[in-house]
Amino acid sequence: MSATNHVDLLVRYPALKRLLKSRLFQPAVMLVTLTAFTLAILAGVFGTPAGSRNFGIIFVWIVWWALLIIGVIPVFGRLWCTVCPIPAPGEWLQRRGIVQRALGKPRTLGLRWPRQLKNMWLQNAGFLAVATFSAIILTRPAVSAWALLGFVVVATATSLLFEKRIFCKYLCPVGGFIGLYSLLAPTELRVRDPEVCLSHRTKDCVTGNEQGYGCPWLTYPGTLARNIDCGLCMECLKTCPRDNVSVFTRTVGADLFVPKGRRLDEAYKGFIMLSCALLYSAVLLGPWGWIKNWANLQTPLHWALYALGFLAVNLLIVPGLFWLVTWISRKLTSEQIKQRQAFIDYAYTLVPLGLAAWIAFSISFVLTNGSYALAVLSDPFGWGWNLFGTAGITWAPLAAPGLTAFLQTGALVTGLVFAAQAAYRVALQHTAGRQVQVLRATLPVAGFAFALTLAFLWLYLG
Repeated sequence: MSATNHVDLLVRYPALKRLLKSRLFQPAVMLVTLTAFTLAILAGVFGTPAGSRNFGIIFVWIVWWALLIIGVIPVFGRLWCTVCPIPAPGEWLQRRGIVQRALGKPRTLGLRWPRQLKNMWLQNAGFLAVATFSAIILTRPAVSAWALLGFVVVATATSLLFEKRIFCKYLCPVGGFIGLYSLLAPTELRVRDPEVCLSHRTKDCVTGNEQGYGCPWLTYPGTLARNIDCGLCMECLKTCPRDNVSVFTRTVGADLFVPKGRRLDEAYKGFIMLSCALLYSAVLLGPWGWIKNWANLQTPLHWALYALGFLAVNLLIVPGLFWLVTWISRKLTSEQIKQRQAFIDYAYTLVPLGLAAWIAFSISFVLTNGSYALAVLSDPFGWGWNLFGTAGITWAPLAAPGLTAFLQTGALVTGLVFAAQAAYRVALQHTAGRQVQVLRATLPVAGFAFALTLAFLWLYLG
């Protein structure tokens, strides 16, 4: 994997440290995102049913999504979780305040989340549920609005019932894929010296103090090893009395090679995200209009068949093929590692390709439909307003097809290279570094990634 210098950003940029430690910064930005989120819901419910003229569709599923996938996640990982508006109302109710640290008992029943559910399976199920209805959600403003409002209701109810940010950690479908792809980001929040944490008895980062709350993500920063376990809320930065928490740059994709963190639920999240990118490309951008009609609920029977196929590809076909690939990899090298563990470990090598596939899909989507945003900005409800003088701007592609294809190809090839390098690194761990064995173990996994890349390129360029 490519590397960047390991730099303590808060030492290099003191102004950034002051900003992140400020209790005003995060809620101020969250109020802005919450305002935009509320506008998207109101536009969906009361505005025009034409998705191309509705703020809720254009600015959530095109503008926000493109910024998130193409810009925020690849560089900053979970940065969106820092300012996400969905948990804000529930968290402010729970804390009995917005800016200042409110001392005393939180407004919540404080129930503990069941141990059996401390994983990503509910997030996987939630994402699949949304993804199965995605063709409807992405084109019908009212459906989109009620789905977004549903997220807020569930997040608020969860805050009033359970401790901390249970919704974000175990339920949020968006948080699940952001967490997975944050494993690749070259930015991380970590402690400067784990020994300092060991010698510190009060553990303010967990319990909280006058400066801030205990970690809402139920994580102990002293042993934090992967971005997926941290929501970048910056509370530990505020509460640490020994100034031992900071934000660093690091090697791209370093978290993929933390063996103790690998789990089946996360592996399946990788398969789901990769499969959904492939299916979305086929349904929304492919030449098969009948599939799009089925996905758009042409008839209940057609949609049921589409949903069955969609779930089968995500949960059975792609994981099943990859199970066969990892079995072949083990047989070629006589690896002693168990098949289940090999399946899980090698699944993480597909994370770079999955992110690249989403970037390629988003490039096509935003460059084709992004110009709608200028008109919608002046007329968010489709009521004939012209707030900024841009309502009359007509649709036009933002880039020539050749440039779009070039960017998509570049993204996918980059993802393939990273995936092949990741497979090589995992094979090194499995084969104790024996070169011939490493190459034999790598080839089937890299070949699987290559075949998927060709499938994406065929959809985009063929």
